[in-house]
Amino acid sequence: MRQLRIPATFMRGGTSNAVVFRQSDLPEDRALWDEIFLAALGSPDPNGRQLDGMGGGISSLSKVCVVGPPSRSDADIDYTFAQIGVREATVGYAANCGNMSSAMGPFAVDEGMVRVDGDRALVRIHNTNTKKIIHAHFALDDGRAAVDGDHVLSGVAGTGSPVRLEFREPGGAATGKLLPTGSALDVLDVPGVGEVEASMVDAANPAVFVAASAVGLSGSELPADIDAMTEVMARLDVIRRHAAVRMGIAERPEDAPRVIPMVAIVGPAQAARTLAGETLAAADGDVTVRMLSSGNTHRALPLTGSICTTVAARIEGSLVHRYTRPTDRPEGDLAIMQPSGILTVAAKVVRRDGTWFAEHGATYRTQRRLFDGNVYLPASRVPGLVAAMAGGEAVRLAMA
Repeated sequence: MRQLRIPATFMRGGTSNAVVFRQSDLPEDRALWDEIFLAALGSPDPNGRQLDGMGGGISSLSKVCVVGPPSRSDADIDYTFAQIGVREATVGYAANCGNMSSAMGPFAVDEGMVRVDGDRALVRIHNTNTKKIIHAHFALDDGRAAVDGDHVLSGVAGTGSPVRLEFREPGGAATGKLLPTGSALDVLDVPGVGEVEASMVDAANPAVFVAASAVGLSGSELPADIDAMTEVMARLDVIRRHAAVRMGIAERPEDAPRVIPMVAIVGPAQAARTLAGETLAAADGDVTVRMLSSGNTHRALPLTGSICTTVAARIEGSLVHRYTRPTDRPEGDLAIMQPSGILTVAAKVVRRDGTWFAEHGATYRTQRRLFDGNVYLPASRVPGLVAAMAGGEAVRLAMA
């Protein structure tokens, strides 16, 4: 059978890449989206490389974004994120991707979906996965999103024009509560592991934080080294799955989604080597974090994970707060030591009627449109779509 083609854009957002679709170019029946996304990315691939698609073989390079008109009055666009499995035929909508969030405002402006004037833009993004609002502030260059600039983002070569992302009231993105268990610190009794101290926090995306020492690590290990530690990876995943139950994300550990909660190992600021071979001194940062999702250790801390980490660091009694360098400016920047270098994030967390509340989390990313045109789908990989088109489904698709 011949191939189908569908308009698409390939973008970098922060330290991630994704295929970006306009919602109007996809079928109205969202049940058809999964097979489209899997075919476009080249999943599942038992070799873990996605050579027959647009994916890059790791979770941060296996993503899809859909941008459409807003469904809320306080937003300019709707943005839906899909995490595509690499080896498995999975499409996850349970969480947002903060890195790709940085590309959504520029995409909408460049596509003419949002009108802008002057030399700066504000695009209010409604992330449909978390039902949260994100404000993206960025410079314009002749009416389009600026690309050139002097902002350095750890993990990305060169420099770019910064996008300031403000996650408004990020608490309870998946569970409805900033502290899903009601406590800043809990003890998980995990079969085969034992009792483990954990802080379970839901800000921008839910995460469970455990001490690096609890799984025999220092926290400064590089991602490939952690991924190669099969026993440690298995231990972290079973901790994550039991945390999902305590957080109300799953009824049973085996039902926990692959994407959430993310699991992070935390340690004090310490000397470490980055992926680029540079040396970080302990004095350079405030806390050391390694974060895992979808079975991989992230090469650069996910944006939503960095927001969640920063919020957790400002909650007294949490495990992250315990390992974070003390400060007299809790609303100031937090320097997170992660595999690609130092990541700077800020959050405002306050006490309201005895309960912790996150007002916002903010950080900077860069983005760039890499190419646009059409992505090609083997017709044999999208039988549902072919049948829908034969039945009169109005989709802007054509046979190649």
